[in-house]
Amino acid sequence: MKHIYYGDGKGKTTAAVGLAVRAAGSNLKVLFVQFLKTEFSGERHTLSHMENVTLTFCPIELKFTFEMDEKEKAQAAKIFKGIFDRSVTTALTEKYDIVVLDEVIEAINAGMLSESDVFEFITNVPASMEIIMTGHNPPERFIEIADYVTEFKKIKHPYDRGITGRIGIEF
Repeated sequence: MKHIYYGDGKGKTTAAVGLAVRAAGSNLKVLFVQFLKTEFSGERHTLSHMENVTLTFCPIELKFTFEMDEKEKAQAAKIFKGIFDRSVTTALTEKYDIVVLDEVIEAINAGMLSESDVFEFITNVPASMEIIMTGHNPPERFIEIADYVTEFKKIKHPYDRGITGRIGIEF
């Protein structure tokens, strides 16, 4: 089945990580792919030590997309296309049960991944493969084919008061 966790509230990646942990603990094979994040995201340490979980590489020096100039965006897009292409090959050839595409929707919205490429992958995976996607504002056709769609809605967040992300909580 296909899952989408989206919206402007906190918890999308947390939900995906929780599902990955649950699946790995049930002896399912999990491929965890992150876009627009670095190796320093807190969940990566624990996931990297878990049996049944494979993490893809994340660029170590990566700015937020709104901080990037056009050249940096083009370089990042190349990196993310490579991560996506390798992940698709790995997922299919090594027969993963669960594939988490964390922030894939953001990568699409930022013009760093092809919506068509991602859509083609998620619509043609084996029936036994579960796909989890996170981000903001998913394309309507993604919502239409998803089996689970959960929208996170921010009511209140410390960022609104100028408090930046904290290690272990937001990243």
